[in-house]
Amino acid sequence: MKVLELFIDEEALMSGIDAISIVEQPAIEENFIALKEDVKVELANIDKEKRILMGAALIPNKKIYRKNREDEYYIYFSEDTVRKASELFLMRGNQNRSTLEHEAELSGLTVVESWIIEDETHDKSRKYGLKMPVGTWMVSMKVNNDDVWDNYVKTGKVKGFSIEGYFTDKVNMSMIEEDIDAAEVLLEITDTIETNKLNLKTYGDYGSGVRNNAKRGIELNKKVNNRCATSVGKIRAQQLAKGEKLSVSTIKRMYSYLSRAAEYYDPNDSTACGTISYLLWGGKAGLAWSRSKLRELGELDLSCDCTELSQELELGLYDKTYTDYPEAAKKNAKQALAYYDSKKPRCGTPQAWQFAKLLASGKPLSRCLISEMASYNRFEKKKDEAYTNGCGGLLWDAWGGEEGIRWAEQKLDEINSIESKTDE
Repeated sequence: MKVLELFIDEEALMSGIDAISIVEQPAIEENFIALKEDVKVELANIDKEKRILMGAALIPNKKIYRKNREDEYYIYFSEDTVRKASELFLMRGNQNRSTLEHEAELSGLTVVESWIIEDETHDKSRKYGLKMPVGTWMVSMKVNNDDVWDNYVKTGKVKGFSIEGYFTDKVNMSMIEEDIDAAEVLLEITDTIETNKLNLKTYGDYGSGVRNNAKRGIELNKKVNNRCATSVGKIRAQQLAKGEKLSVSTIKRMYSYLSRAAEYYDPNDSTACGTISYLLWGGKAGLAWSRSKLRELGELDLSCDCTELSQELELGLYDKTYTDYPEAAKKNAKQALAYYDSKKPRCGTPQAWQFAKLLASGKPLSRCLISEMASYNRFEKKKDEAYTNGCGGLLWDAWGGEEGIRWAEQKLDEINSIESKTDE
């Protein structure tokens, strides 16, 4: 009989676990226990007032029989999918969604505990006689519904949990990936042809951090039989590992992917496809470089995030940085920081104080940061305001004060003049 592994396709319109149903015949063939003294279902003498159901929501690698018209088959979920399902259930706020026999929506039922069994001997579930394998998703559900408790739980009409959700099987997932892959490959071919035909400029100044991340991703993928990432992701890793130059179009796709996929990167899990794919595209160093390069090329909004930009500076991603600002600018920033650290006034944004730290410590500044510094001249009217009377003078000094902001204005004019001559 056919056996299908089910996955969660997070890019699908609907995916993951929507609700948990209480049922008479759970598909995973595991009953829950009811934590109340006089209940007949898998009784555990815990507390008369708890009214909590505890049981397995999903068991990894357990074959579940299914019949669809003429077709009979088994489905199962891997440990990774079980864990992801449990995480998404909570992240999407579905704790209060429950049904009776997958039909009637119920109120007053809430998942109050959710965990993955990590240890066969010492897991909490063992205390209540539940013997599920490692990797099982366990839940405890509070029942604040008298009708459900009295007429279904106490009478034994419902015996376990059953999930409600949307999954895709390996066959469908392969079709999806092939469609995406084909589109991406076509885009890559088109990009390469246009770059060569039009002699478009390419860039390869992304440094060793990006190259090393790609190499690490390649090695980690080999250890899991190259099951992670699309063909384009694997091609991109080979390019980055070799230090090949990239077109602007490719850098845009690199930035787009790394921005949205950052949440799936877990440096502590080197076997997860989210981690491996992220490294294949250059990892955090790749995100910082692609972001800074697109800013430099005018392809990305020049609004500055000082935290992002300080990371980029630490990675040495800028060809041109500047440290020739006057000592008075550093002194002004240090003075403002000292007052801010001691008095904790409600002044400025985290970005402003991050910039003040950069300036006070003599760090090199990029064009973008200098532009942000110069733009603070719009608050000149408040520059003489005493620190104790408001935020005007304090923030003026945090951004370099009179000497620093005037330097930034002149430096920005100088940089723009050089750039305009280069463009000619």
